Amino acid sequence: MNDLASAAVPGRPLCEAPAARATLRRAAPALAAFAAIRLLGLVVLGVWSTVNGKDWHTLLAARWDALWYTRVAEQGYGYTVQLPHGAVHSDLAFFPLLPSLERGLSAVLPLSPADAGLVVSWLASAAAAWALYATGERLHGHRTGVALAALWAAVPVGIVQSMAYSESLFTALAAWALYAVLTGRWVWAGVLASLAGLTRPVGAAVVAAVWATAAVTLWRQRAGGVRGRAALRAQPGLLPGVLLAPLGWCGYFLWVAARQGSFTGYLDVQGGWGNGFDGGIAFGTFIGDLLSGPSFAAGLGLLLGVGLVIWLYLCGVRQGQPLPLAVYGGTVLLLALTAKGYFGSKPRLILPAYPLLLPLAAGLARRHPVRSWLVVGLAAAGSAAYGAFWLNGSGPP
Repeated sequence: MNDLASAAVPGRPLCEAPAARATLRRAAPALAAFAAIRLLGLVVLGVWSTVNGKDWHTLLAARWDALWYTRVAEQGYGYTVQLPHGAVHSDLAFFPLLPSLERGLSAVLPLSPADAGLVVSWLASAAAAWALYATGERLHGHRTGVALAALWAAVPVGIVQSMAYSESLFTALAAWALYAVLTGRWVWAGVLASLAGLTRPVGAAVVAAVWATAAVTLWRQRAGGVRGRAALRAQPGLLPGVLLAPLGWCGYFLWVAARQGSFTGYLDVQGGWGNGFDGGIAFGTFIGDLLSGPSFAAGLGLLLGVGLVIWLYLCGVRQGQPLPLAVYGGTVLLLALTAKGYFGSKPRLILPAYPLLLPLAAGLARRHPVRSWLVVGLAAAGSAAYGAFWLNGSGPP
């Protein structure tokens, strides 16, 4: 981890104007590729939806979780639905940053909260692509940064990046938080991690990355003979960053606990939705049932998909992926694979785990540009078709 702050002035603002402009100029090809891939996805979705007699705008802004976020933005928390079998779905399951932004944006612009959610998602996905480029460039060079942003846009469930969902906002905050850690901006890392913790439950993964990296940094300084206050002075802002990082996630968890009258209030709310963590037992049983029944092909495909993401994670670790990325990516993947609930949402839950794509991006960067862009183009076409099929069918709950 000695290289974490090697190219940074500790304490310098993350988005200092001249540096930000220079980074944006370098990131322009990555942002252009990202925008082109996402535009392709929207065009294919529009055509597919028209053929099926559906409205693409409704599919993006007014179905599934997007409706819950919009309701919170319009009416605040407190809405529940009791299903016939007794389960209770509460809007407290949805973290507050996205609906707060929807409410604020719709108050100052002629937008409905649903359309404000789309604007937030589209802008946040571009911000995430910029952070991914900056990360890839720092670790492996310009071409890797471009490839990383393009690959993230072209994942099979990339259409979620264009929906009024919280994945894009969370990924942007998480990616910039981890970039701040990589460049030694600890206070920025803490602030962004706290905001990520107000966006999705998996914000805990960002906190884990900040804390683990801070601990290893101090341990290495101690091993080098630098201890106590001297160690903290050598890493300006580390202690404030560590203290700031969990405030968002813990704050919402405790607020729900107080509202529900139970310390486990948020877990109870998730339990009402059928969600929780069982170490992957339910997910493994689900795959086993598919493999032993008439849906063998689907079960095999799902098993191969799980094997692929685990293999990508191990590849990154073997290649020496920096600690904050390895901890974050591994935690997101672990939480997604060990959660019970609706298993069709797992690809969406893994979407923010962008470090999984770093080995692929670095590999593409070493290939001839024509071959690299052919691979990205094929992935983008497949993502566009799958996203349109997905949203016009079961879609992401």
